[in-house]
Order: sequence, then structure tokens, then C-alpha cells
Amino acid sequence: MDPGTRARPREAHASPSPAVAANAEGDAIEVLESTDVLPMAPEDHWKTLFDQFDPESSGYISTEQFRSLLNTYGSELDPHKLAVLLALADSNADGMICYQDFVNLMSNKRSNSFRRAILQGNRQRKSAALLEEPGLGLSQRLVRHVAYETLPREVDRKWYYDSYTGCPPPWFIIAVAIVEVAVFVYYGLLLDRWVLQVSHPLYLRNPLVYHPQLRAQAWRYLSYIFMHAGIEHLSLNVLLQLLVGVPLEMVHGALRIGFLYISGVLAGSLAVSVADMTAPVVGSSGGVYALVSAHLANIVMNWSGMKCQFKLLRMGIALLCMSVEFGRAVWLRFYPSVYPPCPNPSFVAHLGGVAVGVTLGVVVLRNYEQRLQEQSLWWIFVLVYIIFILFAIFWNIFAYSLLELRLPPLP
Repeated sequence: MDPGTRARPREAHASPSPAVAANAEGDAIEVLESTDVLPMAPEDHWKTLFDQFDPESSGYISTEQFRSLLNTYGSELDPHKLAVLLALADSNADGMICYQDFVNLMSNKRSNSFRRAILQGNRQRKSAALLEEPGLGLSQRLVRHVAYETLPREVDRKWYYDSYTGCPPPWFIIAVAIVEVAVFVYYGLLLDRWVLQVSHPLYLRNPLVYHPQLRAQAWRYLSYIFMHAGIEHLSLNVLLQLLVGVPLEMVHGALRIGFLYISGVLAGSLAVSVADMTAPVVGSSGGVYALVSAHLANIVMNWSGMKCQFKLLRMGIALLCMSVEFGRAVWLRFYPSVYPPCPNPSFVAHLGGVAVGVTLGVVVLRNYEQRLQEQSLWWIFVLVYIIFILFAIFWNIFAYSLLELRLPPLP
């Protein structure tokens, strides 16, 4: 291996679950993980072992020495990992093994050198695809199903399947949905209305709804997601949120999905404050549409790699639900208000969520377990998003007075 290709180690990803062998067909890259049944030696221990064969500290040893090292200490490794390492030694054309590749393989570090080494080794070692593995339990089948629903590459599917422990569970999306339902039930009982709550005179007199007259209260740009116009509004949003958001959070984690969801929520309310300045905002559609549009865009962009069953039908159902919910929002916006001149809630938040989903969201979902800060496209979209946020803040501070806009009174 060329010394110029030595890669920097990345963050370790430990897994207590059994390793799953990966396969590589054509140019596909496969990843195998080790098990923690036998504790892995720390990196310094592997460095000491490596140095025994590299007294000059060149960072490289011959493949023959590498095989000797594996034969001596291979009992500490998972059999799948050992087989791949031996295949790596057999397939290495330049006759030298890089220390960094060796440490990355031992320490489960998803660096570029790790991927290259696994690819080299697996070209001589074939195994069944994850979808073909028999004898899985119900929970294992669920995890496998989620992997095929959300990830386009076998390398990532197997990495996820082997490392997923269910701890922590997908708590963020579920917690948001529970709070949304609880708030809706509370106001349903308080107002004694479950359909078109927005038509009740007291509906907008609460501390959660975004209203242009109260735009200085910054929390309303986020808290509006807990208020819904009626049970039909809540049902569609929670359904899409759970069906799409929970699997995505299982794969990508609460931090990434929470960031994407909140970014869509904030973009939605700010978009309304810029494009539909006199309207209030309710509902979690900004966050939900960010998740759903990012997921659908990821499927379209990786169509050939997505192995989920009935993906065309599922896309159609998702688009149908989104269209019905968006059509309901447009209809409600232009429906005669029960307390004119205050208009009904805006539908522009949906469009703000979609914009976030097809920009930031696509990058988040495409780069599974990769450092987003190393993706140039990620920084471009983040910069654009920050510019929009700053523009909307200044717009809210100055535009209303400069345009001499007459805002509707509070109900």
C-alpha cells in the first residue's frame, strides 16, 4: 500500500453485537465488525505488537510478517474479522501492510483506509447479502427491514445491522408525537372541539401558536408545532412523523434527525413570516415535511441501491398523504376566517420544511455515520440556511414597519 494513502483515524464505533460478514459485488465495499464478547486490546497494545515486526518505525510491515502476527494473536479476534484480515494479506499487491490500516481494522474505525482495506480483503472472500441471511428473530428482522428501507448501500446496511443495539431507542420523534397528542387532547377538552379547532374564538389565545402580532416572542417560532387545526391535521402529521421519522432516527440517531426536524420547523415559521406575513402558524408540518422530503429525495437519488420492497408504491402513498395534508392547509388558509380580519393559519410552513429536507436533509441521510463537517456540500447548505435565518430575523425586525403593513389583531 502506498504510504501516501495513509489515512487519519476516525471516531471509533464499538459494537456489542455479533459481527455480520459483508459481501462485495463489483465495486461495492463491505464492512465487518468485531464482537465485544472478547475484549478488544487497546490501540497501544496493537501498536506494540506491530512494532515488534517494524523495529525501524517505518509504519509498514510485510504481508508475511502481517500473517505471522495474525496467526499468533488471531485467537483474540472474531473469526469473521480474522478471515478478512488474512484475505487482505493475500490480496495486497505491494507486499506491505500499513500500520494505520491495521489499527483501524482492529479498532472498528470507519476511515477511508478501513474501507479500502476491507474492499481488498473481501474481493477474495464472498458471503451472502444481509437480506439472504436466514434464521433471524423478530427484532433482527425489524432491524434488517429498517436498514433496507433507509440505507442504499450494503456496506452501511451491514454496519448498521451489526452495531444497532436499540439503546437509546428512537425517543425524540416518539416524544414529540406524544407531546403533540397530549396538547391536542388538552385543548380539545378545553375548547370542546376536535375538528377545526382553529375556528374556535379562543384557539389562538395560547402561548404556543405563532402569530405575527407576537413574533417578538421567539419561542413561538418552534412551539407552534404542538398546536394543530383539528384531529385530521394532527392525524396526518403524526402518522407521517412516526412512519418515516422513527426508522430514520433508529438509523441516524436522535441528534441528526432532531436537528433536521427542528431546522424544518424553524424554516417553516420563518418562511411564513417572510412570505405570508399576516398569517399565524400551527402544526408540525414543517418538521414532518423536512423528514419525509429528505427520505423521498434519498430514495430517488439512490434508486438502484434502495432494496426496500414496493418502494414505488410507498413513495406514492407518502406523496399522497403529503398532498392531502398540504391541500387541506391551502383550503383552510383561504377558508373564510371565523374572526376577520385575522386570517386562518398559513400553509407556507410546509414549503419551508420541504426546502430543508431536499438540502440539509439529503446530506444528513446520504452520509450515514460519516462526519458531516467533512462534507463540502453540507457546509454549503448550512451556510445557505444560516443566511436565510439571518435574513428572516432582519426581515421581522424591519420589514413590517418599512412596509407599513397592517397586521391583523389578536382574536
